[in-house]
Amino acid sequence: MKVSARNALKGTVKQVAPGAINTEVTVEVAPGVEVVSIITKTSAENLGLAEGKEVYAVIKASDVMIAVD
Repeated sequence: MKVSARNALKGTVKQVAPGAINTEVTVEVAPGVEVVSIITKTSAENLGLAEGKEVYAVIKASDVMIAVD
């Protein structure tokens, strides 16, 4: 797999929650560390997403903001 995004986190699908149009996908990238993505239902189906499948969470953004309390 080659992508231009610099942030690709390998992980395992922990949960797939399909809705009418979109699907929420939870990916565990490290023990206790999860990334949640909302993608189209069609994309989730085309990717064959299911619990336990190894995937990449690809993050493409020009800015990443940091905040503190």
